[in-house]
Amino acid sequence: MRSFAKLLIFGALMAGAGYGGQPAAAVAGGLDGTWSVLIITEKGDCDRGYRYEVKVANGHVSYAGDASLDMNGTVTPSGLVKVSIRLGSKGAEGVGHLSGQSGVGTWHGAGGNSTCAGRWEAERR
Repeated sequence: MRSFAKLLIFGALMAGAGYGGQPAAAVAGGLDGTWSVLIITEKGDCDRGYRYEVKVANGHVSYAGDASLDMNGTVTPSGLVKVSIRLGSKGAEGVGHLSGQSGVGTWHGAGGNSTCAGRWEAERR
């Protein structure tokens, strides 16, 4: 259950940014770099919170850790974030916004018989 909760939280954090837009334009907005993302569970039977290191490069979001996750995400030039994370049959989605040195958003996920949801906060490292 813990790894599912971690996956859900991580997915929520990554889901904070965007629509499909032109990913490369996010560079012009100064959003490329390493971000520390705090995932907070507000509903469901997942751990209360997790912190992950995430990279934004050329408008694409990726996990900077060593876990085996399938993460796909984008950041638009205006900072809108959209992320999807999968680990086997478990997954999470997140949306939100990055700007300057911080970001916020929401997430939700499901796998097996569990569902969880909450919010995420990001800060540039």
